[in-house]
Amino acid sequence: MFIDEAVIEVRSGRGGDGCVSFRREKYIPKGGPDGGNGGDGGSVIVVGDPNINTLLDYRSRFHWHAAGGRPGAGRDCSGEAAADLFLAVPPGTLLFNDETNELIADVDAPGKRVVVARGGRGGFGNVHFKSSTNQAPREAEPGGPSETIRLRLELKLMADVGLLGMPNAGKSTLLRAISKARPMVADFPFTTLKPQLGIAELDAERRLVFADIPGLIKGAAEGVGLGHDFLRHVERTALLIHLLDAAPLDGSDPADNYHVIRRELANYSTDLAEKDEIIVVNKIDLIDPAERGALLDRLGGRLGLPRGERPLAISGATREGVRDLLERCWAMSSRVPERWTPA
Repeated sequence: MFIDEAVIEVRSGRGGDGCVSFRREKYIPKGGPDGGNGGDGGSVIVVGDPNINTLLDYRSRFHWHAAGGRPGAGRDCSGEAAADLFLAVPPGTLLFNDETNELIADVDAPGKRVVVARGGRGGFGNVHFKSSTNQAPREAEPGGPSETIRLRLELKLMADVGLLGMPNAGKSTLLRAISKARPMVADFPFTTLKPQLGIAELDAERRLVFADIPGLIKGAAEGVGLGHDFLRHVERTALLIHLLDAAPLDGSDPADNYHVIRRELANYSTDLAEKDEIIVVNKIDLIDPAERGALLDRLGGRLGLPRGERPLAISGATREGVRDLLERCWAMSSRVPERWTPA
């Protein structure tokens, strides 16, 4: 199950109390203070783990609490410090304070660690307060308090290229053609119900991560269909592929479908709408070869392309033109200096 949002409560551990104790031995009547320090409480640390791609674990459990430190003891024994609590999340997870809506951090790289609740410091025992003028201190510090925060996790997939288009434009078929991902393919709308990632290997040294975003229809930015839930996953991409169906089953016009999706992108995010884009006409194998040129010329004009420029034509089913598309994606995405710029 793909889960890209969760709200949890995290609490660090309280520090252990310091100890008030005095050395008592038969032949040492004035042994002096020997109360040890308390141990530090455990912190709650969020870490990016490339081996997971969902926040499912945090939807089934709300409370995540680290252990507290142990109190100090006599004979100058310090309490044991508690272990930190590590919460593994997929790279690309945003951490928000759910009560204030403040962005705490962006876990935008594998292995990145963010301390979201710091453990309390262990309190000093009375041996710490011993001095030449205070040789029998009867004071000790309590352990430092814990920190509690209501944390909202939001996952934004990290990919080089985002695939956009109307339902049944052929995004899943294209993803299957260029990678080892195996999303469901069928001839009914909304076959894909969750974002899919696929890795396209151009050669031994070049690869691109593609994200297939489902459910874009008119009104997606306002929550119609599935697009409102998943548009965030293309905000990090360096490049968008806008896939158009050359012969829509519903008889709609490919150019009209393009402008519908473009309006939804602009309504959702100005930055998203301004990303570099490759317009691709898919399922070109369904068009008579003698009619393809005229179709592409007509679409180029209606899509607002420069005079004489055509959209790229491919077929995800037969893989016609797919290699040219991958090379163009590599050339355009490589111009972006930072692939994983936080949104």
